[in-house]
Amino acid sequence: MEESEVSEFEAIKSVASKLGVSQESVRRWRRKAEIDAGQRPGMTSTEHAEVRKLKREIAELRRANEILKSASAFFAAELDRPATK
Repeated sequence: MEESEVSEFEAIKSVASKLGVSQESVRRWRRKAEIDAGQRPGMTSTEHAEVRKLKREIAELRRANEILKSASAFFAAELDRPATK
């Protein structure tokens, strides 16, 4: 390992110990912060939140579309039935 990698590892280890969390958690937080700051390629937190929001909207629209298809089929069947007196 290079000296910068060793000192980075030691810093992560120290912070994780002080916070009572895993070293992996601290490493992921740091990586995410670098992405959000534009220092590393990847999807930012804002972009990730937008994708999650859009996925929820798509799922909701698909459910609404299925309901409308069912209602359309129901009413079409009603119109095709002969009227009874």
